[in-house]
Amino acid sequence: MPLFELHRTDHPTPEAERAAIVADPVFGKFFADHMAVADYTEGMGWHDARIIPTGDWQLHPAAAVFHYGQEIFEGLKAYRHADGSVWLFRPERNATRFAASAERLEMAPLPQELFLAALDELVALEQAWVPLPDGERSMYLRPFEIANEPYLGVREAKNYRYGLIASPVGAYYPAPVKLWVTPNYTRAAPGGTGTAKCGGNYAASLAAANEAAAHGCGQVLYLDGAEHRWLEECGTMNFMMITAGGQLVTPALGSILDGITRDSLLTLAGEHGLEAVERPISIDELRDGIASGQVTETFACGTAAVITPITGFDSPEHGAQVVGDGEPGEKTGRLRAHLLDIQYGRAEDRHGWMHRVA
Repeated sequence: MPLFELHRTDHPTPEAERAAIVADPVFGKFFADHMAVADYTEGMGWHDARIIPTGDWQLHPAAAVFHYGQEIFEGLKAYRHADGSVWLFRPERNATRFAASAERLEMAPLPQELFLAALDELVALEQAWVPLPDGERSMYLRPFEIANEPYLGVREAKNYRYGLIASPVGAYYPAPVKLWVTPNYTRAAPGGTGTAKCGGNYAASLAAANEAAAHGCGQVLYLDGAEHRWLEECGTMNFMMITAGGQLVTPALGSILDGITRDSLLTLAGEHGLEAVERPISIDELRDGIASGQVTETFACGTAAVITPITGFDSPEHGAQVVGDGEPGEKTGRLRAHLLDIQYGRAEDRHGWMHRVA
């Protein structure tokens, strides 16, 4: 029995218009006709789970989300397979991380049952918005939660609203990138909110991203806040490098986001003759490794981008440096293809990651 009560829109997108959008989607611009919503009230818990027409929300100007930033979100995709079926990739991991983010910001965690039911029921309803598996097209799903209690005291809110919206998308980064090693900004710090997926982290990243763009780079590489020596993340993605000795190395968790794509690639590494290693990586090790040929490939990974090859780095102190021959690495390409093949049903799902919705 559905957990979300369905209220259908009276004005669905015309079929021809929807087909045109799905055939050539723009990331994050168009949205399916319905969204999932649930409310939380202290003393009542989560209630009024419903699927309603996608539309505006009315919030009091004193809603806590506007003033104290109690807001979290997730990101995952629905994939259409060649037989027409629709699948999600590791949604239970998103549910777990969503709850952890809520706990870090002292918000009400959404039960996993509700999180997964919202995905299943909304995607099944809106499966016509899931593109054909051409050009890495998919349906991007954005679960989020905000504090909507109108109150101006600095404390955790008593009321929250959960939402889930769906958007057909294409590739996020269509080409490899060069990274700017920022001397001015940090992404996270021990004890901070770097392990949570909250909006404030991303708002704070915009200045660094613009700094990178001003220096001709597609994204920014963050170093740690204490010593400004240890690699953390690149833009909104996790960083990985491949060594001549056959290791797939990524910065250890602690102050950075526990990426689901990151975890998946570490699991797949052995199938590509790579040893998965999680440990601190210094900027000097990266620079020296590239110069000596010990670091052969570098890339960024995340749900939206999957894997984006990194072909070079630039910084005000050391100048520009090219990775390998400046082209995407062969092993990076194989890892990327393998993960996409699992997600789109072209390769065996040996780890039980895929979850059928429709």
